[in-house]
Amino acid sequence: MRGGLNGFYVFIACIALGVMAIAGVGSVAASLGEGLAREGRTLLGGDVAFSLIQREATPQELDYLRARAPVSVAATMRGMARTPAGQSALVEIKAVDNLYPMLGELKLAPPMPLADLLAERDGAFGAAADAALLARLELKVGDRVSVGSANFEIRSVVESEPDKLAGNVGFGPRFLISEAALRATQLLQPGSLVRWIYRVRLPDNRADDQAAIRFADDTRAALPHAGWEIRSRGNASPQLERTITRFTQFLTLVGLAALLVGGVGVANAVKSHIDRRREVIASFKALGATGRDVFAIYLTQVLVLATIGSLIGLLLGAALPFAIVGLFGKLLPLPVVPALHWGELGLSLIYGLLTALAFGLWPLAQVRDVPVATLFREAATADAHRPRPHDIIGIGAVIALLLAVVIGLAYDKRVAIAFVGASVLVFALLRGVAAALMAIARRLPRSRITMLRLAVANIHRPGALTPSVVLSLGLGLAVLVTIAQIDGNLRRQFTAALPEKAPAFFFIDIPSSETDRFGAFLKQIAPTATLEDVPMLRGRIVAARGVRAEDLKPAQDAEWVLQSDRGLTYATDLPAGSKVVQGHWWPKDYSGKPLVSFDKKLADGLGLKIGDTVTVNVLGREITATISNLRSVDWQSLGINFVLVFSPNTFRGAPHTHIATLTEAGSTPQSDAALIKQVADKFPMVTSVRVKEALETVGGVVSNLALAVRGASSVTLISAILVLGGALAAGHRHRVYDAVILKTLGATRGRLIGAFALEYMMIGLATAVFGVIAGSVAAWLIVTRLMTLSFVWQAGSAAGVVVAALIVTVGLGLVGTLLALGQKPATVLRNL
Repeated sequence: MRGGLNGFYVFIACIALGVMAIAGVGSVAASLGEGLAREGRTLLGGDVAFSLIQREATPQELDYLRARAPVSVAATMRGMARTPAGQSALVEIKAVDNLYPMLGELKLAPPMPLADLLAERDGAFGAAADAALLARLELKVGDRVSVGSANFEIRSVVESEPDKLAGNVGFGPRFLISEAALRATQLLQPGSLVRWIYRVRLPDNRADDQAAIRFADDTRAALPHAGWEIRSRGNASPQLERTITRFTQFLTLVGLAALLVGGVGVANAVKSHIDRRREVIASFKALGATGRDVFAIYLTQVLVLATIGSLIGLLLGAALPFAIVGLFGKLLPLPVVPALHWGELGLSLIYGLLTALAFGLWPLAQVRDVPVATLFREAATADAHRPRPHDIIGIGAVIALLLAVVIGLAYDKRVAIAFVGASVLVFALLRGVAAALMAIARRLPRSRITMLRLAVANIHRPGALTPSVVLSLGLGLAVLVTIAQIDGNLRRQFTAALPEKAPAFFFIDIPSSETDRFGAFLKQIAPTATLEDVPMLRGRIVAARGVRAEDLKPAQDAEWVLQSDRGLTYATDLPAGSKVVQGHWWPKDYSGKPLVSFDKKLADGLGLKIGDTVTVNVLGREITATISNLRSVDWQSLGINFVLVFSPNTFRGAPHTHIATLTEAGSTPQSDAALIKQVADKFPMVTSVRVKEALETVGGVVSNLALAVRGASSVTLISAILVLGGALAAGHRHRVYDAVILKTLGATRGRLIGAFALEYMMIGLATAVFGVIAGSVAAWLIVTRLMTLSFVWQAGSAAGVVVAALIVTVGLGLVGTLLALGQKPATVLRNL
């Protein structure tokens, strides 16, 4: 290695890129996790939070909590804010008491004491609103709006809330008011979708994670039937943490894809290095070095180079959280605590070294049995030798260890196994594509066109670049197509036209006593529209098959149904968009023991079957029902449907509200706005949600996630381009020989350039077609099986990938060709 790193720059860059991606993603995720853990108490708003849906805590429950620590009460729900000019908008209401916030700081503009902000003056309660609400309704501080039956004066703008991340994604801007103001709105009707949150702050001298867990356990044991969702400071936002973990795994797999693509560059670089060092190797063997000695020497070189590349990647990856905080710290909505996370960096180093070994051992192993006579023979190509059986076993062991690390440390092992299987399959297919392309070229009839004849011959000749180019570019293109197809389909789901017969509006919190009058009113103002309404309650699954929910072991794609409260309903008839796939629907006049219909996919994930029991806690009561049938549900219709549908007698007498959808053909933004205004004026307690706006909100979140995915996948593409350049550089010596011999025999410069361009174009086109097919199939599986969404092939992005592949392959190939054509023939001919 004293001769420098010439020929190994691509090797080092490929390892560094892959390790940087994995180390960067892991470091940022760990820094974010540490931030969430450190700020968990502030994010939660206390040490322990107890939440109830559709009901307040009873005096006994509240007394139990307050006897042990200070308690702050908050309530969240949705409502409609209306201006005197008749404009209206959906808002996310948060009603707080005078202890809010117990931890952290509520930032307001202009700043003012909470008591002054929320006090009732001159017939209006005070409120702080998100700037988005002021912009949407063309308001300013000091203007008045009404919500429900109460009037409010907007006295400040909410800049940040310390506990915002502990909540769910909101579909409207924040509207902060007092608890007394919420009661004055008259939105708190029996069965209203309001969440009451009781935050407990333990004394600072015993406010640690273990104390919070003990407090939660003691409260759960003392009040076993309260039915509340309990969070402690250690899991302030479990949904956010799960999302970050899953997203981190996905980005890590994208980084691994970049590392695998780089592995091809490692193999090319090692093979090229061995080829260049043939005389040195021959000298070693002539002086008595064994094949094992030569193998050990060059293995040490590979490990040193892999370590150099890995260390460069580690430095860049470790610096990423510091760079993010330094550049965007004030803009970040999440608490990121930059630090060196040695576990993540060590894992990235292992990935880098194992990848280098997995791809470098094969060409290294071939050195062991090459005879001295062959090494001394000067030729443009050298015969390849299959490694010895024990070398193959060693290579297999390294690959198995790499795969075991990838799968064993994955959050979702199914996804990791699918990634590993797909990677192995793609590599095998790429080898097959290269072999098939060479076989086809070999069998094609001899063309009369010189350039075409040369191009076809170059594809299948001994030492052809075909396998290297196909392997180098194929995996990167497949990953790129997969990301592009998934991104395009997600954007289509949230920005394209809504499904046929999809509802235009959802109306929630319709009082049961007002259901008929509300339906008649909508028929009057929208006579051609279709109205559907169903009763709705909220409840938590607390047991299944007689096993408490916390002791169940659901599949990962069914965990969410146990993690919070769910919408529940009862019905006489099978809901539209559902189909019974097992069992039978109950008779219309059924009046026996409670029955429940369960979503088939989720029932399978929970291990439930017909005849099993499910216990839900609704309004503080635990109700057990028997599964009578399983349904498949068309969730993409956006109609009203539920995971759990109960027989009509199950919730007899329980207070609840109704939810309704309105489907209207040919609606416009103007007609939608007019309808929302009329509903808000006539039924101020009913919340109107425009489906298109809700999808745009979710689509915005998805777009931000897709941006991060595209950024990570660009590393894979850069790695693929580097590997392709390295593969072409590795074949440069052969190109020089070809060019010199052909020029000596009378070939013109233009004809040679044309022949090489045709060769690269045909190889690039075949690789691009494979990348499009493989990537499209992978995207289809992910979108339809994992995301359970419809898939539409994105022809535009696929065509863009094909064009880009041709430009890159031909462009890089011609750069190498021009350099080869510039070589002096005498120097080359002298060594033939």
